Amino acid sequence: MRNRPILYSFRRCPYAMRARMALLISGTACHIREVKLSRKPDALIAASPKATVPVIVQSDGSVIEESLAIMRWSLARNDPEGWLEREDRDLIEANDGPFKHHLDRYKYPDRHASDPAEHRAAGLAMLQLLELRLATRRNLCGDRRGITDIAIFPFVRQFAETDRTWFDIQPLPGVQAWLRDHLQSDLFDAIMARLDPWQPGDAPIDFPTS
Repeated sequence: MRNRPILYSFRRCPYAMRARMALLISGTACHIREVKLSRKPDALIAASPKATVPVIVQSDGSVIEESLAIMRWSLARNDPEGWLEREDRDLIEANDGPFKHHLDRYKYPDRHASDPAEHRAAGLAMLQLLELRLATRRNLCGDRRGITDIAIFPFVRQFAETDRTWFDIQPLPGVQAWLRDHLQSDLFDAIMARLDPWQPGDAPIDFPTS
């Protein structure tokens, strides 16, 4: 179907992950174009000069170029699990701001000329705030998953995978169980299909993929 939105994505980008999960749960069918970040296609740059993923180009040519905006747009169309009822904007902003700041400087110290131990400790302190919530509930805004969980989970995954041996021995049983639940979910599995980088002239690839 040529009128489907086009989704520019990158499999391992946490912003793209959360957008794909919302698109999938909402039943929003797209044509997906996997982007190689070292060789971004001209079509992506023309649609969104900032050229970061994810980006949605709708059939009328309008563009949505922020992951949270894509999530809210798709869920406004259809929200079968009521994700938008479980949104904590302050918590998401803390994740996208301070936590992401420390995550980048922990994971990529050479790129940022940073002390990874300092930023790991700061990230851990923020995860301890999530732990307080998860001590009494399965997800961050109740027992059912919502947009807050899906918006934050890919970044916690990235933090954990930076040094999984260290992460697994931290006193974060709630966070660790929550992370494990989302990693083992059918939803996460479905959005992590491996795709070759898109090139002009390629046949459309449906998302969700079969």
